[in-house]
Amino acid sequence: MLLIFRDIERQAGYLRPEHCAPPPPRTHSADDMWFIRDGCGIVCGVITWLLVFYAEFVVVFVMLLPAKNVAYSLINGAVFNGLAFLALASHFRAMCTDPGAVPKGNATKEFIESLQLKPGQVVYKCPKCCSIKPDRAHHCSVCKRCIKKMDHHCPWVNNCVGENNQKYFVLFTMYIALISLHALIMVTLHFVFCFEEDWAKCSSFSPPATVILLIFLCFEGLLFLIFTAVMFGTQIHSICNDETGIEQLKKEEKRWAKKSKWMNMKVVFGHPFSLAWLSPFATPDHGKANLYQYVV
Repeated sequence: MLLIFRDIERQAGYLRPEHCAPPPPRTHSADDMWFIRDGCGIVCGVITWLLVFYAEFVVVFVMLLPAKNVAYSLINGAVFNGLAFLALASHFRAMCTDPGAVPKGNATKEFIESLQLKPGQVVYKCPKCCSIKPDRAHHCSVCKRCIKKMDHHCPWVNNCVGENNQKYFVLFTMYIALISLHALIMVTLHFVFCFEEDWAKCSSFSPPATVILLIFLCFEGLLFLIFTAVMFGTQIHSICNDETGIEQLKKEEKRWAKKSKWMNMKVVFGHPFSLAWLSPFATPDHGKANLYQYVV
């Protein structure tokens, strides 16, 4: 039996299970909401929601309601508000879903014995949270837990992006990029309309206030579009290559079986392909998409 505690040890005793207190008894169910109490992450999450609400305010009250074309207002209002709702729902799910945390303090003697390890089999212990780490798990210093298939810790969702919530994070970046692009297009059309018409007729606010609100929305939309579009592309690339951000940075050797890019997408978004891929309310059903296929 081969057991590892940072460095390779050759006896189970070197895992020092006696140093790990048994995990505290659970006083709540597994369905309870996951939430990280991190000051920076909470502030970033609140700022994210406030910026979306600001965009909602400018789009609806500055651009759409004063517009003379009712069809234009209704169609763009429905599209923008629908995408904004999906973006915030995705953010909430990414923030409040357990990303794949390993049970804390499970590196006890009883648990190690229950694993029924074969001769030569390797297990890892995290000295920080006293847990037996599964393959491809990494410890997060903010969440103070080992996270399965941890990609990175994102303060904007106040959570790690891992095995169980990567879908919601990807949807969040996609929907934010879409509403940012939509807002920029509407701002451009509004400026063109206002230059051709009387400024007093193109907004319920005074011309200076209208210009300031639209400029702030332009700056916000451009910044968020670039950031989320890059993040979305990076995430899709990582999913297709079945390699997390941490594994790429550490250049870890791939010890898991290679799967097709389409199968890797199904692992994250669910099997089989359906419109549920685009819904933050649908929990991925992996089905035949095996989460772990390691090369022995």
